[in-house]
Amino acid sequence: MLKTIINLESGKKVYFASDQHFGAPDPKESKMREEKFIRWMDEIKEDAQVLFLMGDLFDFWHEWKHVIPKGYVRVLGKIAELKDRGIHIYFFVGNHDLWMKDYLEEEIGCTVFYKKQYFEMGGKEFLLAHGDGLGPGDKGYKRMKKLFTNPVAQWFFKWLHPDIAMKVALYLSQKNKMISGEEDKAFLGEEKEFLIIYSKEKLKTQKIDYFIYGHRHLPMVLDLEQKAKYINLGDWISYFTYGVFEHDFELKTFKDGTKKNYP
Repeated sequence: MLKTIINLESGKKVYFASDQHFGAPDPKESKMREEKFIRWMDEIKEDAQVLFLMGDLFDFWHEWKHVIPKGYVRVLGKIAELKDRGIHIYFFVGNHDLWMKDYLEEEIGCTVFYKKQYFEMGGKEFLLAHGDGLGPGDKGYKRMKKLFTNPVAQWFFKWLHPDIAMKVALYLSQKNKMISGEEDKAFLGEEKEFLIIYSKEKLKTQKIDYFIYGHRHLPMVLDLEQKAKYINLGDWISYFTYGVFEHDFELKTFKDGTKKNYP
């Protein structure tokens, strides 16, 4: 099992945020949420050593050879500012921005991951992933993901004019009920939550202290066996939640420029 070891400096913290879905449901509402996220990044930059962006930063993202989607200038600029301050930025590709290529790596210096990753931080073992496609069930989505990540399908899509391609993609993306959060407001129970099932199976063969995911949108910290914790980071649509790790993990809410313990 390959893992990245991060030695935390004294007084420094690791931050996690997921599922911003910028661009949805329309540019006006998205901009208000973007401004809030930027205020949060401004607040954490003083003590952040590492920032994990755990997927679906954009409601849709596609990179052509010489073109990227319009917008998101302030968000991308703030991420670049944090990177220039020496904060390590790790970006996990989600199901809405799975066509991410090398733009964030080349232009900003982020490290981009397309699959789950293992980290060791502060002597603790972490499994990190956006969460889509892991665990049992959701076969329809898994088939769709295979199609969208198929090189032939990607080749055909890139030859569409960007104006047409983005209009179609944003329409289909925003039709996804996930952006409303309605499907994620109810906890299904440990026996039906696919990421909990996946985490419990991993614990049978691996020592993991923290399982941290995006994708599910519902903020949650759940105690598992062997003193492990299962964490859903929530979203920046309804909950505006984020994770922070120094000696232990905390799930917090950002609201009106202040940090409050969740819930």
